[in-house]
Amino acid sequence: MSGWLKAGLIGLGILVVLGLLGLIPFVGLCVIPLRWIVYVAVGVLAASYMLHPRDTGEAAKQGALAAVIASAGGGLVNLVITLIGAATGGAAQFTQILQEMPPEVMQQLRDSGIPPELLFGPGGNAAGGVAAIGGAAICGSMCCVGGIFFAAALGALGAWIYANSKSN
Repeated sequence: MSGWLKAGLIGLGILVVLGLLGLIPFVGLCVIPLRWIVYVAVGVLAASYMLHPRDTGEAAKQGALAAVIASAGGGLVNLVITLIGAATGGAAQFTQILQEMPPEVMQQLRDSGIPPELLFGPGGNAAGGVAAIGGAAICGSMCCVGGIFFAAALGALGAWIYANSKSN
């Protein structure tokens, strides 16, 4: 097994644990910067698995690949967690918050071209749970794809720095 794949799978395991820890309300705030640190660490780990002498360009490439593996797997796990949360009550809380919005805000949304059915579902009632789950799926997917590019950059940076400092 190649070094970057090992590093990516180790990072994936760490990101799955962080995703599960993110379900705890206060701990969830601390998880986001820890993910960024994991991406850099995965890049460093991938570069450390390289044979001597370490080429910085090749190290950055392997660090990016390892971080992409970790981020894609971790992002899918987080997407599933988000969808389960939306399906089991998060959508109901979302529609309740929307129903408590002042009428002026709802009028501003209508004036800007956003129909209430988009937020609440047909008839403007609290049946918008399906819409909230769909919104969570779309938003989670976009975040997952964006996170992969961000992780690749951080993994490449970590590997590049490590290869520069430990070239021999």
